[in-house]
Amino acid sequence: MIDPKPATGRTPQRRFGGTVAQIRSALGFYKVMAYATGSMLLLLCLEMILRYGFGKFIFAGGTDAITGRAFGFGLADADPAGVLGGVNLSITILIVHGWMYVIYLISNFRLWSLMRWQFGRLVLMAAGGVVPLLSFFVERRIHAEVERELLAHPDAGQRY
Repeated sequence: MIDPKPATGRTPQRRFGGTVAQIRSALGFYKVMAYATGSMLLLLCLEMILRYGFGKFIFAGGTDAITGRAFGFGLADADPAGVLGGVNLSITILIVHGWMYVIYLISNFRLWSLMRWQFGRLVLMAAGGVVPLLSFFVERRIHAEVERELLAHPDAGQRY
């Protein structure tokens, strides 16, 4: 019969991938990007509802195609074009959200790698940028978890 090893009562030591200062910096960057990307995603959803539900674009400036008068800011027909010239803010929202999402993914990866979490956590964080309102809830949960782990393991950060 094999004798089992006695329990030592020790849990495996937690190690982070960087210093506590680096983790806090990554957490701040993640928080800013989560709120910015989540807000842009809500604007994107509104833009999609206006475009595909009502056939409207959001425009700033230009000339009204029917009356020829100056167009300030508002909704215009998508097809046929209701405004000539000006800035199509609908397209701008699409582009800005796309690039913000890329930066958001970078912030996710940075925090995830410093905390040395499992891959599923990265997938959950990344989903926050494409599922409306999810980034706000995930950010709150991730922020609390990072703070909890930093308090529970004060010596787990690397020393450089």
